[in-house]
Amino acid sequence: MPLALLPDRAVVAVTGADASSFLQGLLTCNVETLPEGEARLGALLSPQGKILFDFLVSRAPDGFRLDVARDRVPDLVKRLTLYKLRAKVTIAALPLAVAAGWGTDAPSSALRDGRLAALGWRLYAPEVPAADADAEAYAAHRIGLGVPEGGTDFALADAFPHEALMDQLGGVDFKKGCYVGQEVVSRMQHRSTARTRIVPVRYPDGRAVPAGTPVTAGERSLGQTGSAAGDRGLALLRLDRLADALSAGDVPVADGRPVQVERPGFATFPWPIAG
Repeated sequence: MPLALLPDRAVVAVTGADASSFLQGLLTCNVETLPEGEARLGALLSPQGKILFDFLVSRAPDGFRLDVARDRVPDLVKRLTLYKLRAKVTIAALPLAVAAGWGTDAPSSALRDGRLAALGWRLYAPEVPAADADAEAYAAHRIGLGVPEGGTDFALADAFPHEALMDQLGGVDFKKGCYVGQEVVSRMQHRSTARTRIVPVRYPDGRAVPAGTPVTAGERSLGQTGSAAGDRGLALLRLDRLADALSAGDVPVADGRPVQVERPGFATFPWPIAG
């Protein structure tokens, strides 16, 4: 049962009588159907449908908690406050540590990670839990499962939810009512126009390249790499261009080294690459 403290994560609380309706009208996920004991992927988008903040949403006794990148907390609080208007909600950062565990024997206070069962669970506590793993170990676990995070695997304010696999990981509810950016996201879903996706990659020589390294194949620009651990990584790629490149016999490379592209094990979107 590895347990890793995540010092780069923090918790923002949205509480009050209108907390549910307030978030329901803003976020990509459905907070009204959120069960106790689950941390569900969600995002706050720009009106153009780009991801401004990605987080895990869970219920609290008096509202909801947003598990978000620590360096994004001030901006998230400011943005939510702009939308507050007359809503009876309080928005504030909480002094809670964030930890992630995977494997068996989750404590009773843990919340299952709603993105993917194999990811494990989250734990929020006033004091630092006794961890037996570190953030790098959790990152390797996440990367190995093909699950991206904002700020490393995709640029915030520049990526659509489909590109970040939010439609695959329970982060978008296509049946709920309107939210900020909803028209753009719904159009991409119904027209199947998401050609760029974050996908797992493997580095055959065992050495990953830094995040943001361009990935090319022949004369084609395919995208760029994201986070990595060991010989595994993630990359944001144009899959149609990748398919064309492989059909032409061109090998994807990053920093002059070959890159093997893999299909996410949880993917339900069409995979245009043979094999």
